[in-house]
Amino acid sequence: MGMKFRMFLIFLSLHVLFVQLMDAQNNIDKKNSDQTTPLFEEQDLLTLKLKFSIKNVKYNTNDSTYLNSILYYKNASLAWDSLDVKLRARGQHRRENCYFTPLKLKLKKSSAKGTVFKGNEKLKVVLPCSANSTSNDYIVKEYLAYKLYEIISPYHFKTRLVDIELIQEKGQRSKTHFLKGILIEDIDKVEKRFNAREYKRLIHPFAQDDRYSINLAFFQYLIANTDFSTHFQHNVKLLFIDTKYISIPYDFDMSGLVNTNYSAVSGIDNLSRKIQYVTQRLYKGYKRDPLLFEETRQYFLSHKNEILNTIDGLNEFFINQNQIPKTKKFLMEFYDILENDKKFTDNIISQTRTK
Repeated sequence: MGMKFRMFLIFLSLHVLFVQLMDAQNNIDKKNSDQTTPLFEEQDLLTLKLKFSIKNVKYNTNDSTYLNSILYYKNASLAWDSLDVKLRARGQHRRENCYFTPLKLKLKKSSAKGTVFKGNEKLKVVLPCSANSTSNDYIVKEYLAYKLYEIISPYHFKTRLVDIELIQEKGQRSKTHFLKGILIEDIDKVEKRFNAREYKRLIHPFAQDDRYSINLAFFQYLIANTDFSTHFQHNVKLLFIDTKYISIPYDFDMSGLVNTNYSAVSGIDNLSRKIQYVTQRLYKGYKRDPLLFEETRQYFLSHKNEILNTIDGLNEFFINQNQIPKTKKFLMEFYDILENDKKFTDNIISQTRTK
């Protein structure tokens, strides 16, 4: 047996060991990750109805000011049921640039009791930016991003895709919009699952957990997202879990995977000069132990089929069926880099940051 072949077998054995260790750790963590409320235990499409003035929500709500409304939903018998909610707009960029804004809902514990919303006092609702079918497909792709991260990390937000009949009040008139949306659990629920606490002070990325930091950076590279910062806590929540600082990402509408018509390369961390389009990938992760990079590489490769198959599970929700092969092709470009040593070194390893 030649020396090169023996070295190859050793290298292969290390690869397998890396993946097994990472899977084992993630399986331990996922025992808590699987604990959730009834709303997110089910993943079938939930049908909702909301009625409010878009103008009123945009200009008369803020972090502490909510409007009273009623949330209608189809129960297990497919009959309409309802509960009182308070709602407000969230997201300054979409408030200023979109027809619809994302929402924050507050539900009374007593009202939610006995319903599918039991255990959720606060929820985020992601809505399309504009009222057209293309925007609904953007929502499905952003939901896909959340589901992909569930595969990658046990530390994630629970989400659910919904159909929303939004009745827009316009004075004495009303207009009905049929939208796709995403329900996102509140960070309080993630804290409870892992006996963690949210940390709002800035913690430098080098003080955050190495393995999960690389995991997150690989994921953002997978979906071609630059609109985040683990340094400045932009579009991530930082949790302190079992003596570790771990960032959990959200809001992927600016990613190349979603590729909305309003997407732009983020200037945060002063990296916008390196790429022109959101569909171009740029690795934003920090320099870490090389062995952890190889471990993460093998972990993503081992979950390649699961990641690609997740797209197939959402086929029925796309209005434009051409989005399915395009999305698969886009994700395969990531795997073309991971499967080639030179491309992996040039595009990821050599791009790692030190500050």
